Amino acid sequence: MKRLAVYCGSASPEDPRYLELARDVGAGLAERGIGVVYGGGRLGLMGAVASGALDAGGEVIGIIPEALANSEVSNHDCTELHTVSGMHERKQKFTDLSDGFVTIPGGVGTMDELWEAVSWAQLGYHDNPVGLLNAFGFYDDLIAFNRKMADVGFVRPAHQGIIIAEETLSALLEKMESYQPHTPIFKMKASDL
Repeated sequence: MKRLAVYCGSASPEDPRYLELARDVGAGLAERGIGVVYGGGRLGLMGAVASGALDAGGEVIGIIPEALANSEVSNHDCTELHTVSGMHERKQKFTDLSDGFVTIPGGVGTMDELWEAVSWAQLGYHDNPVGLLNAFGFYDDLIAFNRKMADVGFVRPAHQGIIIAEETLSALLEKMESYQPHTPIFKMKASDL
């Protein structure tokens, strides 16, 4: 994995652990020689990921939509900063430039990015690993909900391993490195669906 898209919030929660985590993720990726592709802002967890990576000498590619360039305050310290027309183009560029996805804590936009990465993997638009860093148990309920969707039958057995969840970055990256792509829906027969 040469580059990973990092999905996270642009907010700064009161609990300082979240900003620390984001900085540590950016630094941890840079120290492993993994470039960061992220939302292009300099505020909140987004900015902390970028700062952590840049301070550790890493590559940081920001991708920000025109409409958010001013409200999220674009991070011009990035190695590269791309301004795109909208959210769809932003997510496509994340996919085009990355070898996988890491989601750390965030809000609605982060969930949108995570689920699109999962959905695109399930369908076959990419075959990259989708990691979920469940620091502080932040995603316990989401992991349980994903399991419930699988138990009920809304997530096929072949796709139940798309989300790779771990509590530490090291464990997550290790599992992501050994990820074996599943059979996407585009390659399944009607009888498998």
